[in-house]
Amino acid sequence: MMKKWKTNNKIACSTMVLVMLMAGLSGCIGSDDSEETLRIAFSVKDDYASFNENPQKLADYLSDATGLNVELYPITSDSLALEALRFGSADMAFLDGGAAWMGWQSYGLEAMAADMKSDGRTYYSAHAWVLNDSAAGQAALDDDDATDPFAELAGEVSCHTGWLKSAGMLIPMGYFIGQGYADVVGDEDDIESLRNTIFSHFSEDASIPESGSLYYGYSGALRCLSEGEGAVAFAKDSTVDAYCAADDEERESWCLDRDRYVALPAFGQAPSHPLMYQPDTVDDSTRELIVSALLALNDTEDGQSILENILNTPGLIETNAEDHLGSYGGLIQHVPGIQGYLDEKYSSA
Repeated sequence: MMKKWKTNNKIACSTMVLVMLMAGLSGCIGSDDSEETLRIAFSVKDDYASFNENPQKLADYLSDATGLNVELYPITSDSLALEALRFGSADMAFLDGGAAWMGWQSYGLEAMAADMKSDGRTYYSAHAWVLNDSAAGQAALDDDDATDPFAELAGEVSCHTGWLKSAGMLIPMGYFIGQGYADVVGDEDDIESLRNTIFSHFSEDASIPESGSLYYGYSGALRCLSEGEGAVAFAKDSTVDAYCAADDEERESWCLDRDRYVALPAFGQAPSHPLMYQPDTVDDSTRELIVSALLALNDTEDGQSILENILNTPGLIETNAEDHLGSYGGLIQHVPGIQGYLDEKYSSA
């Protein structure tokens, strides 16, 4: 009887030890599973010339700098990145202005940071460029508040950078429609109505070039103006000096004298790429950790390598969606059919 009791007691003790060991292991597993993992949607390639170009270096840096487990979520387009944020497959992603605004307006995404352009700004301004001897140019230069250079553009041939380009079409047309200069012609829920609106307000000869054609892009729109094909070129603030600077030996052959070009007051700002995040999965303390780590990249040699080789920017700043996207969104929301167009573009992943 005593022997049996000892045997049972031995079994009970062994069982208790096993339970304690399992509990300990369970605690370790639970600890690993509970470690916060953040996924950043990023376009990746099969191979890189060096690890300095591999976005895994960014993920590793953020993990080390924040103490969080940061992983890459591979995507191949802004559409896929937006969908990943929308459905919780990823927590953060750098997006272009259109995708970011769409995510902010439709899915409640927020911005935590934005990349800089080569001049250190996080935006560029969209302008109408005219010639100084035109009615619009004269109205802009006469220091008379009673004359409106934008009103002088009605009926003139316009030079756009391309179909649905930000500075070359969406921002200026959003301005003209929103300020009451131009009326939408056609269905206000159809993006194609924008084309008819342009033809109606400006001219049926308006230049809306296809990619690769003579007047495509910023240089093309400026060339269209310079060669007399149009009376106004919609481009960005740096366009004229990029191609027709007075002291640049490589200025384009079609350029006029630099002082012939006049920029009308800016329509608004086109944003750089923001780092958008899902507030449902990234709380304030986590956002602060990520932002602090990202801003620290600006101050070190290794950080500059990540910025230049992986993020293609000289630096990052902290921001939010309202500050970074508000001006842009406030303009393009007036473009007919823009919401449906972006819905289709960024939900067709």
